[in-house]
Amino acid sequence: MPAADLNDWAAALSLAIAGYGALSVPYFLLVDADPADFDPRPAMRRALDSGRLDPALIAVANTRHAATEAADRARALPRETALTVAALLMLLTATPEATR
Repeated sequence: MPAADLNDWAAALSLAIAGYGALSVPYFLLVDADPADFDPRPAMRRALDSGRLDPALIAVANTRHAATEAADRARALPRETALTVAALLMLLTATPEATR
């Protein structure tokens, strides 16, 4: 029998994780859980108050600002292009005396 390669190990690991998950479902369905255990708000409040998420929040705000600026530039681009084309056409169709 040939030695197991990386694909065989990955398949075995995936099968083990899937089996563990499938066998865990009855346990998690039958355990006495409080609905407050599934409420993420207290944990998020603690994370926000600690300041650990500040760099991520700043990055999100900066990304939103950059996306808004990019959208504004993209919205103005057809108008600027049309003005440039119109000016070039006026220069091309003008008589030589008019461009001196």
